[in-house]
This record gives sequence, C-alpha cells and structure tokens, in this order.
Amino acid sequence: MSSSRSNVHLTLAINDSDQVRDLVSGRVPVNGVDLTCLLLEVEEIFFRFTKFREWDISEMSLGKYSSLRARGDDSLVGLPVFPSRSFRHSGIFVRADGPVNDPAELAGARIGIPEWTVTATVYQRALLQHEFGVDLTGVEWVQGGINEPGRIETLPAGLPDGVKVTPERQRSLNRLLLDGELDAIMVPHPPAGFEDRSGRIVQLFDDSPAVEEEYYRRTGIFPIMHLVVLRREVYERHPWVAQNLVTAFTAAKDRSLARLLDPTAPHFPLPWGPDRARLAERVFGRDLWPYGTAPNRTTLEAFLRYAHEQRVCERLLTPDDLFPASIDESYVI
Repeated sequence: MSSSRSNVHLTLAINDSDQVRDLVSGRVPVNGVDLTCLLLEVEEIFFRFTKFREWDISEMSLGKYSSLRARGDDSLVGLPVFPSRSFRHSGIFVRADGPVNDPAELAGARIGIPEWTVTATVYQRALLQHEFGVDLTGVEWVQGGINEPGRIETLPAGLPDGVKVTPERQRSLNRLLLDGELDAIMVPHPPAGFEDRSGRIVQLFDDSPAVEEEYYRRTGIFPIMHLVVLRREVYERHPWVAQNLVTAFTAAKDRSLARLLDPTAPHFPLPWGPDRARLAERVFGRDLWPYGTAPNRTTLEAFLRYAHEQRVCERLLTPDDLFPASIDESYVI
C-alpha cells in the first residue's frame, strides 16, 4: 500500500526556477504532503491567486502580501521562503539621451510604473528617495502595462499625501518612454525597447552590478521580491504543513546552490558559472540565497518601512508580523 494515501494533497503554483526544481519534480518530497505543482509565469500566478485563490500554496509578491497583512487580512499564512530576489537599480530605464548615471535628475520627472504595489517599484522608489534625494511627491507617476497597454492595479492601495498616480490604458510604458512622454520607467523586467538591443532604451546605471554591490555592502539589503504563502484554512487544518514546506523548499534551494557551484560538469549554460558563483560568495557568504526571518531581517525591515512610507501598507509591520512564530522557531533548530 502506498504511503501517499495518508498524505495531504495540496496544490502549488510557482515560477519555474532552479531553486524549486527538485521540489517540483518530487526529488525533494514534502513530508506528509502530495503536491500537484503548476508552473506558471509570475504575473499569471499573482493575478489568479490574488483574485481567485485557485490553489493552496502560491508564490506571491511580498508587496501584495504585506499590504494584505497591514490591512488586517489574515487569509494567507506567509512562509519565510523567498524564491525571487533581485537588486533593483538595474530595473530603472531611461532613453539613451536621458539622465544616465544621474538619478538626481529624475526629480520632478514623469516616471512609469506597472503598479504602485509591485514589490520592485517599492524598492526603486525608496532608492530614489533615500539614496538620491528625489522627492516622490514631485514626480508625475504613470501606471500601465510594461509592453502591453491595459494593466490595472490588482490590489489597490492608498497613496502618500501629495502623490498622484495617473493610469494609462491606451499605450504601454515602453511606448511612452520611446515617444518621449516618460523620462524613466521602473519595472521588474526589462521593456521591449531595451531587450531589442537597439540602444534606444538603456539602464539608468551603466554599471548596475557595481552600484548594487556597493549598496549591499553598505546597507546589507538584498531585496526580496516574492515569498511563498499558504491559505489560512489549510494551515489551520494542518499546521504542521507550514514547517514541512519550509524544510522542503530549503532543501531544494540548497541542492540548486550545490549545482551552481559544481565545476565538474556545468549545470547552467553560463560561461564561468561556478567561478562567478564563488565570486558572489565573497560578497554574500556561503548561503547566497538565505531563507528564514533571522538572516533576512535587515532586508525585511527596510522593505516594510518603505512600504509603510509609500502607503502600500496601512500600518508599519515588523518581519515577525509576516510569519507564524512557530515556523522560525523550528527553522532555527
């Protein structure tokens, strides 16, 4: 008789990334759980789960989850598992004739964003404000789709006093920037005018990795984009599932890091991949991608402060407000 007959069956939607590969494939099992895994693009995951809660466990925007928690919505339980994180200096784009390497020139500019609550833009607005002295109330904010028109705010939030966001439904942010009607766009993935290598749209910083490394060494902030969440009713029926998921996600991530560092037969089509990973170890330490609250407290505290300043969160949260205490107690052990 198969032991899986006594397991809890749950569904998971997650982006296809190497750090979850062994969990999705079943090579790393979740103790006591049979998982049906849906590999979807993150935009689809966020839209469908935010609107319809179609599955039990989901990758989710840290910004949207924090916004829900701050307004008293406890229908989801956060897990300190962070499948996506990225420095966001490199996600600010301007035209080639724009203020390259001069972010202070964006004071009073017209800047496009996909949504106010997108996690990447929370970090990026904080960079403008706290690193480069740009007053957010002086910026003309335009909200719309990055490469396709029609994107809307999927989780409307308040705005700081003096800030106005104008929705644009007819043209994409990419088109507006190319047409000179925006001075910059701040986005989680590059616009088409950058991806086509035409040189018409460029990154604000022409050496983003150097700027981002200096920022990390000075602040200790390695921006977290996404976390994993569990529907509250599942947690209440099976509270043990949360810790077992964290354990399995962590094991899958550790196996991914081992592949990344293995020079014998490269697992990724990146020249000098293991060497580049060892260079990253000199900056970040042996665990390049830590899970858990304790090793990420500096980043989480900074993000929650920024989210409150920008009214993505109605009240100031602490990292401990995001996750059940029992998870991190077990996690440390």
